[in-house]
Order: sequence, then structure tokens, then C-alpha cells
Amino acid sequence: MSQTLDAQHRVPERMAGLRLDQAAAELFADFSRERLKAWIKSGALTLDGLPARPKDKVYGGEALALAAELEDDTRFEPEDIPLRVVYEDAEVLVIDKPPGLVVHPAAGNPDGTLLNALLHHDPQLAAIPRAGIVHRLDKDTSGLMVVARTLTAQTALVEQLQARSVSREYDAVVVGVMTAGGTVDAPIGRHPRDRKRQAVNASGKPAVTHYRVVERFRAHTHVRCRLETGRTHQIRVHLAHARYPLIGDPVYGGRLKLPAGAGETLKEILREFPRQALHARKLVFVHPASGERMAFRAPLPDDLLMLLDYLREDRETMR
Repeated sequence: MSQTLDAQHRVPERMAGLRLDQAAAELFADFSRERLKAWIKSGALTLDGLPARPKDKVYGGEALALAAELEDDTRFEPEDIPLRVVYEDAEVLVIDKPPGLVVHPAAGNPDGTLLNALLHHDPQLAAIPRAGIVHRLDKDTSGLMVVARTLTAQTALVEQLQARSVSREYDAVVVGVMTAGGTVDAPIGRHPRDRKRQAVNASGKPAVTHYRVVERFRAHTHVRCRLETGRTHQIRVHLAHARYPLIGDPVYGGRLKLPAGAGETLKEILREFPRQALHARKLVFVHPASGERMAFRAPLPDDLLMLLDYLREDRETMR
């Protein structure tokens, strides 16, 4: 099975001076640089309607048009992994991802991923880049994700994400007692020494996270975060930067801090909490076919509900 790909982007002025293949890689982000180069060389990807070379410069304002046959991706096997489907129609699929599920195969996780589960749920997704996945959640973050079921839907959703018109809201439980909500506006890029981590970095990409207090405890806070951008590990990095790291975050959480006088059960839960306390609770986007505003909510999973219950109990007991 194959699908005909027909997509077009206009080169923004900020890309002036880039090579054509570099600009194409950013504008057609669902495809690899090598695949895009091949399409440029074959004439399937044109510059202002004319054939071009990967090394040709762009100056801003040009139209990049891509017309190609997209064959099924046979690198990944379908796997019968249960999915919590919140909504589906012919164009989109909304799921509530459990913690512990990796989104996309990579070194160290070649299978057993959300992508493998999606291919089992809908074999036609093999004809869509990344099986329709347009954004990601970290392995140990739970909650809502939207998946495209057609190339048209994928293009529309990627454009909404790039335009920051997709609304994403998260529940988080952090170390420390916040006095009020706020905004972290700080660029995020690779950590200068640890390439597996992200960090607030002046040379990174713009990143903005808004947060507000939902409930305070003796030494922790339940907060709600809204993303303006979608950088890797954004909430985890930004809240750690603000000195309120997520409970259970093995990368950005820092040293374990236990409330003075806390009971043994709460101490054990805080020591053993198996993941970063982060859940994608709300997702809003415009349906790529109908133009309707779609809004979805996912309730807190059991592990976060239990954590909050014990933090409340500790607060009431120590009053």
C-alpha cells in the first residue's frame, strides 16, 4: 500500500541563507534528511516549481512543493500492545498513554513501543511517517497524545504544533512549596556536558512554560502547566530550573527531600515513586478535516492519585 504525498510550505524569512535540504528538513519535519535529499534529486521536491539541488541556497519566500509516492514503512512490526483510545475517527486518533511506554523505537527500545501498538491497532498507519505520531511524551510521562491517520491530517497537525495553536496542559507534583504560579521563559538546548540531558541554554531554542498552583502540601505542590512550545523534557527542565523539580524525576530531580516528621508510608512512596510525576491532562486542537475545535481530558492515573492522597493525609496529620 502507498499514499500520494502532496504538501507545500513557504520558506520563512528566518531561513534565508540555509541550504535547500536544511530548510526542507525543518519544514517537512516528518521525513528524514536523506529521504528529502532523494526527493530533491529526483524532482519530487521542487523550489518555486523548478528542480533544484540539495545544496542550493534559499532566501525566504520561496514555495517548496513535495509530490511523491510514500511506500509503507516496513521497518517496524505491529505488536498487540493495549491502547487506551479516548477518541478516533477517519482522520485522528487520541490516546491516553500509560507511563512506561516508549513512544518511538530507538536504540535500547527497538520494539514494544507506542508506534508498534499503533501499527497493530491500524495497519494502514504503516503508510504514514512515524505511524502518524506528530508529538511525543517521555517514556514515564502519562496522558494524552493525538495521532494522525492520514497524510493530510498529519500535515495539518504539524502545522498547528508549529504555529503553537495546539493547547497542551499537564498535571505535575513538584518538590517545594510554591507561593504562586508564574512563567518560565528560558531557551532549552542540549546540556553542555551530558548529551542525554537538556538544559536551560542561551544557545537553545525558545521555550515557554506557564504554571499555576492547584494544591499545596507541607513540602510539595500540585501544579498545572501549560506549554507554549514543545521542547524535549521542557516541563521537567523548566521546573527544575525554577527550583521545583518533579517528584520521581531521575534526571532532573536532584536529591530526595522528605518532609520533616513524615510517616513511614509517605517516606517510602517518595523514595520509591517509579517515574516523574507528570501527566498530560488536557489536549485541544482543530480537527484537520472538519475544522471543529476538539478538546480532550484524561483523568489522573492511579499512581498520581495515590501520591496526592498521601500528601494530603500528611498535611492534615501534621496540622
